[in-house]
Amino acid sequence: MVETGDGGARLCPLAQDGRPAGPVLQESSLAEAVRSRPEVERWVWRSTAEIYRRLLAVGVRVERCYDVEAAEALLIGHEEGQSGQPRSLAAAWARLHGLPVPMDAPVRTAETQPSLFDPGPVPLPPGADELTALLEVYAGQVARAEQAEHPDRMRLLLASESAGMLVATEMGRAGVPWRADVHRELLDGLLGGRYPGGLEPRRMAELADEVSRAFGEGARVRPDLPNDIIRAFARAGISLTSTRKWELQQIDHPAVAPLLEYKKLYRLHTAHGWAWLQQWVHDGRFRPEYLPGGTVSGRWTANGGGALQIPKVIRQAVRADPGWRLVVADADQMEPRVLAAVSRDRGLMEVAGSGEDLYADLAARAFGGDRARAKLGLLGAIYGQTSGDALKHMADLRRRYPAAVAYVDDAARAGEEGRLVRTWMGRTCPPASVVPPDDAGLPQEEPTGYGSSSAAARARGRFTRNFVVQGSAADWALLMLAALRHALWEGGLRAELVFFQHDEVIVHCPAEEAATVSGAITAAADTAGRIAFGETPVRFPFTTAVVECYAEAK
Repeated sequence: MVETGDGGARLCPLAQDGRPAGPVLQESSLAEAVRSRPEVERWVWRSTAEIYRRLLAVGVRVERCYDVEAAEALLIGHEEGQSGQPRSLAAAWARLHGLPVPMDAPVRTAETQPSLFDPGPVPLPPGADELTALLEVYAGQVARAEQAEHPDRMRLLLASESAGMLVATEMGRAGVPWRADVHRELLDGLLGGRYPGGLEPRRMAELADEVSRAFGEGARVRPDLPNDIIRAFARAGISLTSTRKWELQQIDHPAVAPLLEYKKLYRLHTAHGWAWLQQWVHDGRFRPEYLPGGTVSGRWTANGGGALQIPKVIRQAVRADPGWRLVVADADQMEPRVLAAVSRDRGLMEVAGSGEDLYADLAARAFGGDRARAKLGLLGAIYGQTSGDALKHMADLRRRYPAAVAYVDDAARAGEEGRLVRTWMGRTCPPASVVPPDDAGLPQEEPTGYGSSSAAARARGRFTRNFVVQGSAADWALLMLAALRHALWEGGLRAELVFFQHDEVIVHCPAEEAATVSGAITAAADTAGRIAFGETPVRFPFTTAVVECYAEAK
């Protein structure tokens, strides 16, 4: 389906191989074209974010879709190991015909509404018909998926990524319930009154004065300028390499306490202060633009608003509507469970299927009952932390769970050697030249950089070691969201998915639906595990809380 530009649409039924299975139809209304065809199993279109947003605005919901642009990004990655390549319909069509590939349109800057000068989709060459191009590209993608290393998994990945696009668009429309008055009270209490002219809030100004006084009479130090802080400590005979929290905490100096407090309030003021509230919260809702697959590992990002980094203190403003509740669910130890499933390690699968606390069960079997050691060892295996105590723990894991450790070791070795590395379903890690060592939130003991070829290889190896687990977990999460979305709709519930972050999901629902929603989340996790990894003993439990305020769930 393509839009005609006058509110209408052009449609064509498709066969299993992606080729036309009937005549092209013209409809004067996009909404009616979809609404009048409930029998359609899947809508194929250029971009969910563009088309589905307009459908939702007039109350039209779609059960399943195929997003050509999302699919193009995944297929290019799988075939060529490339990340960030042009993914538009125009780019995919040009690639198919061996023509110069146009660049994608610039990403719209974060704002509450699209600009009047939003460039829109990348145009096709003059004379090219959009529906014809869509049909050709889709048929080509169906054929390319069959050439993947594991075609069945690739088909599943393409379908789940498209499902994630539907969820993201619906969440953006529903919005997170947000009490602006509570948010303002929090800011006033923590930051103090606002000075006119955009000056620092009162409490931050007081802390800045405390920092300056701590360095002696007449000193004037700007706590928001790292170089100012480093020079001030140097004058006091203390050498710093940065102003990171962990480094400051090792110093015995009266400036440290007010400086750390200032830094905390500075982040709050700049990221979620009064300006953020005015820009992002309207009509009792925070509506960010979610970007599924925003990182190479498949984790989501958001286009502005800091949706995936809501500070704990600000979560007090996230409150259900009267008579409604927030069902907040966190996946328990998701990545170790995914490692058990993808590695097919019998011992670790048994641990991951036996109880709610994987680390406690692991400790009882391999670490003398020491849960902290078990957690450190298993996460060290996933993240590549193999120095100090972690090295000994790795040896224990390798002896008891050889297939699991070998799985991440092989991924690390492939990464170091520059080979392509894939998640269980086929999402592909790009080459080292495009992957920073800390992409997707990978923990770094210190900034590594790429000072030499060996350092670059080791950095990529650390990345790919985690990529195969974190990326497979992101793929599983897509299936969980799709199953949950389907269950809420099929159950005739008023509940709405309003938030998702890596391993956490929030559903806003009437109080009387909360128990049903909690059960649906558990069932969706089980369904996703079975569809993604087949029949394994591994369980994917959630810790679920039914609350009126997001902060109460933590």
